[in-house]
Formats: sequence, C-alpha cells, structure tokens
Amino acid sequence: MKKTYFIADLHLSENSPHLTALFQQFMQTEAIKGEALYILGDLFDFWIGDDENSELAQLVQRQIKQLTERSIHVYFQHGNRDFLIGQRFAAKCGLILLPEYHKVNLYGTEVLLCHGDTLCIDDTSYQAYRKKVHNIWRQRLFLCLPLFIRLHIANKIRSRSRQQKSEKATEIMDVNTEFVLATMRRFGAPHLIHGHTHRQAIHSIDNLPNRTFTRIVLGDWHETAPYLVCDKNGYRFEELKLEIKEDKAME
Repeated sequence: MKKTYFIADLHLSENSPHLTALFQQFMQTEAIKGEALYILGDLFDFWIGDDENSELAQLVQRQIKQLTERSIHVYFQHGNRDFLIGQRFAAKCGLILLPEYHKVNLYGTEVLLCHGDTLCIDDTSYQAYRKKVHNIWRQRLFLCLPLFIRLHIANKIRSRSRQQKSEKATEIMDVNTEFVLATMRRFGAPHLIHGHTHRQAIHSIDNLPNRTFTRIVLGDWHETAPYLVCDKNGYRFEELKLEIKEDKAME
C-alpha cells in the first residue's frame, strides 16, 4: 500500500547525537517504505547558510539523497530555525523546497501543509521578529558574514529564544483557531498538517453545517521520533525508538 510520511521539529544539532541517530534510523527503516517524505520545518536546530559543510550537514544530505535516488520524493518547508536552507543544499540531495503554504492531494484528499509558525498570530513579538529575519536584504547581509560570526549570532538567538519562551503564556505560542480556519478556507483545504507548536494531536474543528476541518499537529523529537503516516485509509501517528546495538566485543 502506498503511504506518505510527515515529520517536523527534529532540531538536529551536533549537541544532540541521539537525534541524529534517530534520524538515520528513521530514514533507513521507515521513510524508505514510503513514496514520499515531507519535512515540515526545523529539521535543524539552526541553519546558518548553505556553505555550512559540517559532518552533520553532510550526513543529513546523504540520508536524503539515499531516498531520492530510489525515486522517493523528499519535500521540505522552512521552519523558524532553518529558513535559510536554499537551493544549494537542496541540489546536493535532490530535496524539493516548498513554499510557505502548500496544498497537496493525498490519496484523494486536499491537504494544506505549513510549518505552523505563521498560524501563531497571537504571539506578536515572534511575528515581528519573523518579519525582520525573513527580509531578503537582511538575509543576504547575514549570509555575507563569515561562518564563525554567523554561528555566534545563531547561538545568541537560540539562547534568547529559550528565555523568551519561558516568559510567555503557552496559549500565546499556540495557533489562533480563527486564523487557522480562515487560512484553510482560503486555500480550499479541509485538512491541515503542521508542526512548530510541539503539541502532537489530531483536532476536528466544526465550522459549518455538515463540514468539519481537521488540523493535524506533528510532534517534536526528543528521546523518540514521532511521525505521521498517511495512506488511503487516513492518518495515524507512529513513534520510533532508538535501537541500541550491542557491542559484540563485550558479550
């Protein structure tokens, strides 16, 4: 049976090797079974430019390329941490970059995809920050800086982000339901899949007589790797646990 996979908010970094191991395991044991994989943002904890050539970046590109070389389509939408991933990165591994909102037909059903940060309109301070960093001239200026300076800036932004999140009410950082419905109606999609909020769930939203909208929220990766599987029978969440290989020399 044909099936499609969805993941988001992996936040891969050199500081979290277990997440990298989970990603490799997922790509080699699960994603390889599908006809397509959608990564809905925040694949990396931070991306400072396509000239980044770390071991982690190369590993991720190899894993994606192994799928695309088998004719498994891999799609990517930018998150709030890795919005600087560009065509250079994509070309190395056959990744297909998607726009901010993208509608796809999944086994006869129209589904809208997005990272999810644009739906959190009640978080006005974040939306103001997002507008600044998505300015094309700011991005070009940032990418002109040496890598070590960009890395230093990225670390400062991450630290500031953690502090600000701890000071905000959780409701502010969630999606605005009215805006979600308006967006789904605008794109003509009864189903929405997104990440960003780290609140894995499937929500049914009754809006009009005889019409129900479905909002599916992807979970973030920690000790395990949650993912969404879609086939002709519908949607289901599954979870991958890291396999620990025993050292035969110690047996």
